[in-house]
Amino acid sequence: MSDQVQSTYAMIRERILSNVYKPAQKLVETTLSQDLGVSRNTIRLALLHLERERLVEIEKNKGAVVRSFTLEEVLNYFEIRIYLERLIVLSAAEHITAAELKALKATLDKMQRCVDENDLDHYSDLNKEFHNIIYEASTNKQAVEFVVSIKTQLLRYHFRTILIPGRNDSSMAEHTAIYETLERGDKDAAEQAIQVHIGNVRNTIKEFYHYLI
Repeated sequence: MSDQVQSTYAMIRERILSNVYKPAQKLVETTLSQDLGVSRNTIRLALLHLERERLVEIEKNKGAVVRSFTLEEVLNYFEIRIYLERLIVLSAAEHITAAELKALKATLDKMQRCVDENDLDHYSDLNKEFHNIIYEASTNKQAVEFVVSIKTQLLRYHFRTILIPGRNDSSMAEHTAIYETLERGDKDAAEQAIQVHIGNVRNTIKEFYHYLI
């Protein structure tokens, strides 16, 4: 991928994930070309990469649209994610290093400050960082690869859940529980904690789906 295609891909991807380009919205090559200041061929190549990530759908003679998900599809993806995250955290509980635990605690403390200050955008970034530390600690890299793919597709739904009243405090408690089980090296408790956390995100999306899309 050339540098220009890469940067164009990254810009369109960010707009999809941040909900600037909304689910089912048509992505017109000429409009994107003018907006981003690149050729239609560059736009076309960027859209092909986004199609491989399942963030857009391209239909012959119709063009590209931002991929949308039914509630059933979203919930099914979360069922898969719960299973994979359990595998990941079981390995992380066994292999996490002292340095990784220290980084996890530092991230957790920053997350708490964001909750206290109602800085939800930064909280979402730190949430991602928290889970990435766990992914690094896990030796099950295949499970991590699949989870990252699922999270990319569902990111625009997931991170908006923090806007639901009371969800930030619940999320903070869940992340604290995950950290504490990893600190103890308690694999069974860590597995239960991650299942509760992802399950609660799933349930929040189920309850507030029409608000989140």
